[in-house]
Amino acid sequence: MNAPQPSVMPTTPSVSLFKPMLLGGCIALLAISFFVFGVDNPNPAWGKYWMVRPLIITPLAGAMGGVFYAFMDYQSARGFNRTLAVLLSLVVFVVGLWLGIVLGLAGTMWN
Repeated sequence: MNAPQPSVMPTTPSVSLFKPMLLGGCIALLAISFFVFGVDNPNPAWGKYWMVRPLIITPLAGAMGGVFYAFMDYQSARGFNRTLAVLLSLVVFVVGLWLGIVLGLAGTMWN
């Protein structure tokens, strides 16, 4: 009598969205904190809680850059060129971070 053989299925690396999102959000938070907390005398026209908007929007943009990295990592595991995937992810992250900073600081420091 033959023992049943375990089925051999090809494994694909599991792609976690949480780690790249967290890393992208933290990098964006550090970048916007450099600008926001460096203001000594804010303009009174900006309002009392002017810091809230950039501290929310920019990390969200960075987290979306992290999601794009996870997507490209998944695509590179399926056969896409790894170097091209990393370079494209870096470009998308930097552009997204820049847009997040602009949207966050619009109406305050970005006039």
